[in-house]
Amino acid sequence: MKGGTPQALDLGFATRCNNDHGLSPDGTRLAISDQSADGKSLIYTLPAGGGTPVRVTGSGPSYWHGWSPDGATLAYCAERNGQFDIYTIPAAGGTEKRLTTAPGLDDGPDYSPDGRYIYFNSERTGRMQIWRMKPDGADQQQMTSDESNNWFPHPSPDGKWVVFLSYANDVKGHPENKDVMLRLMPAEGGEIRVLAKLFGGQGTINVPSWSPNSAMVAFVSYRLAAP
Repeated sequence: MKGGTPQALDLGFATRCNNDHGLSPDGTRLAISDQSADGKSLIYTLPAGGGTPVRVTGSGPSYWHGWSPDGATLAYCAERNGQFDIYTIPAAGGTEKRLTTAPGLDDGPDYSPDGRYIYFNSERTGRMQIWRMKPDGADQQQMTSDESNNWFPHPSPDGKWVVFLSYANDVKGHPENKDVMLRLMPAEGGEIRVLAKLFGGQGTINVPSWSPNSAMVAFVSYRLAAP
């Protein structure tokens, strides 16, 4: 696949976006996380080709991570009262719903293509691991249990696989400038294999990036410039 010349989208007032953004399943809408309004990240939607953002979340910080397969609901990580948990909210706006309550950070929610599950990462066991739950927050199930710190699970469009980012076991959070791995496991759990070893971390694969045919995954790696 060949690249091309990047083209900036007109996002109106949203000039302080972070890397948590993505297209709706039908490709017509874009969800963004932007902190232009009050210094805290808020979630907005707008046409995929650019336009005026429409605010979705009432409170911040809120960081978008996934669209439901029908495009009706957004899943995101948000800090409320000092606790980071996973929430959902109608894409058109409305009342947010808290799905996780375990102590520690819960992050990175992304829907399975059939809408049966939300995959996410949680440090509730003492190390960041991959979990999944039903869209209403029920039946939270641990999917990985190893020595790595595992982040940002993304189910493939064909429903067969989950790709995620792995840090060494002594790395806290999801910082940049680390030796990391992209790893792949069956959607129902099982043997994990390494897709790539790279230098990256923050921004490498925070949000969904599978090709529609489930044949490729886009990711970001980078190098430190010479002083």
